[in-house]
Amino acid sequence: MAPGEKIKAKIKKNLPVRGPQAPTIKDLMHWYCMNTNTHGCRRIVVSRGRLRRLLWILFTLTAVALIIWQCALLIASFYTVSVSVKVHFQKLDFPAVTLCNINPYKYSVVRDLLADLDRETRKALKTLFGFSEVTSRKRRDTESENPAQKGIQPKFLNTIPLLAFNENEKGKARDFFTGKKRKVSGNIIHKSSDVMQVHKSKETVGFQLCPSNDTTNCATYTFSSGVNAIQEWYKLHYMNIMAQVPLEKKINMSYSAEELVVTCFFDGMSCDARNFTLFHHPMYGNCYTFNNRENETTLSTSMGGSEYGLQVILFIDEEEYNPFLVSSTGAKVLIHQQNEYPFIEDVGTEIETAMSTSIGMHLTESFKLSEPYSQCTEDGHDVPVENIYNASYSLQICLYSCFQTKMVEKCGCAQYSQPLPPNANYCNYQQNPDWMYCYYKLYQAFVNEELGCQTVCRETCRFKEWTQTSSLAQWPSEVSENWLLRVLTWDQRQQTNKQLNKTDLAKLLIFYKDLNQRSIVESPANSIEVLLSNFGGQLGLWMSCSVVCVIEIIEVFFIDFFSIIARRQWQKAKEWWARKKAHPGPEAPPSQQGQDNPTLYIDEDLPTFTSALHLPPALGAQVPGTPPPKYNTLHLERAFSNQLPDTQVPSEP
Repeated sequence: MAPGEKIKAKIKKNLPVRGPQAPTIKDLMHWYCMNTNTHGCRRIVVSRGRLRRLLWILFTLTAVALIIWQCALLIASFYTVSVSVKVHFQKLDFPAVTLCNINPYKYSVVRDLLADLDRETRKALKTLFGFSEVTSRKRRDTESENPAQKGIQPKFLNTIPLLAFNENEKGKARDFFTGKKRKVSGNIIHKSSDVMQVHKSKETVGFQLCPSNDTTNCATYTFSSGVNAIQEWYKLHYMNIMAQVPLEKKINMSYSAEELVVTCFFDGMSCDARNFTLFHHPMYGNCYTFNNRENETTLSTSMGGSEYGLQVILFIDEEEYNPFLVSSTGAKVLIHQQNEYPFIEDVGTEIETAMSTSIGMHLTESFKLSEPYSQCTEDGHDVPVENIYNASYSLQICLYSCFQTKMVEKCGCAQYSQPLPPNANYCNYQQNPDWMYCYYKLYQAFVNEELGCQTVCRETCRFKEWTQTSSLAQWPSEVSENWLLRVLTWDQRQQTNKQLNKTDLAKLLIFYKDLNQRSIVESPANSIEVLLSNFGGQLGLWMSCSVVCVIEIIEVFFIDFFSIIARRQWQKAKEWWARKKAHPGPEAPPSQQGQDNPTLYIDEDLPTFTSALHLPPALGAQVPGTPPPKYNTLHLERAFSNQLPDTQVPSEP
């Protein structure tokens, strides 16, 4: 190494170390505060006076806290959405329309199947109110055998009698059929509204459900109204009886499309029963869906208004109504998508007889963002519930599928009012005598969200809904009633031989009010670019900092900081290992000679002023001077063995 390079290396070695290679954390922090672009940190170091320095420390820490708080708010609000509403004017597809008679089956056809149940119901009415149901309808008195009932022998098992509960007699109830009192144990569930109580009766009506092998673990259901109790009790036995009837027989017992639909018009064109698709509902019998995309084609409407929608006249046939199963007269209608299952029992709209019901629609289509913005699902493939319906996924389908699956697992059979899961049968007494008890227990757990169905089921991200506005008008009018009913009777001569009256008919109009489609679209309110810009704004506002400053902070506080700690720990480890390997004997002190100066050290390089300032202090109080020379070094030895003759000094005489 050249002498100049050695001098530079020696000077660099003796200078104090600063920056990332500082030996201590204090030196590192001092270097950072003096060289960073964040003004607050520099003011902490250069400020004079403790008070001013303390204030700058407080200001800097407050600014850092505000930056952290604002950035946390920005991150928390990153997954928010902005909603935009768009309105389009275009030709709209007409929705699917499902129509059902409120009465599921003709009473004259199912009368023999329900004879025992109706007889027990009349006894209960006579015992409770002192009268029995009396009818003068000729069709119900007919005892002719119906061919649809051949080979069907459903049984009525009166294992769940109606009971009268008196609040003065705890633990006892009176049986309506036998008149005897019996003990009542288990939980009592009062199925009445807690919000609005019209009157409080001392005697309530209900029934008790018990498992066949355990009469102590029962569930008792009471009702504040005898009407509700009788209808609920009748419905339970009705489902048990109809669950034993094959599907083909039940379809024949209900109304055909030709019987239900008297006249039909759509978009100014005539239509008939061939435009309707059969859909059998367990509680509403044969239902029919218009515009069900049967041939992969969807009908559309060209203009808005009642003249360009669907107009139908329905034959209700009030004389064939079951007096105990349904208490109202009319039909149910549901507007839905073509690939959607029609939950006519839950969300259907009832229309009256002898009235013209007009339903105006507005189409709204919603688009929601999926995870991480919301918990919605695109098509239900990520929901751990099997779809037992032959329809597209929806929240309601998921809930009912979950309940039916739980019903099959715990009760061994499925609920009658919903579609069957694979390899399952509807519940009845012959297969499972305890199905009613199991069903009510399971339904109570479902309502209380104890089955977990509400947790796993999610709504869809994209759906359509039709906002409906209904209006009613008397139909037919008094001046047109005579001729209109005669013409309709003539039109229905092949389906019925009776003279129609206005209570047997209902008119329905469904149409778009206008062709404006409203779309509600969710979009991300933030993006990565916007988030980074907001971060930069907060850093610049509170500490005059940039992204480079952030990188510098990461380098100093997360790299250099831990490097210093690691280096010090490594140095301590090396020193400990050197002491461990050193010889344990005492080391002899070095001998000092007269020419040795302990304050000096041998160095082949020339001394400098800076290196001289860093020399260690002398051992004694007085620094010795220059050591005395060795005089023997002044002795001149003979350089030449033979001198030239002319250079020799003559000898003295």
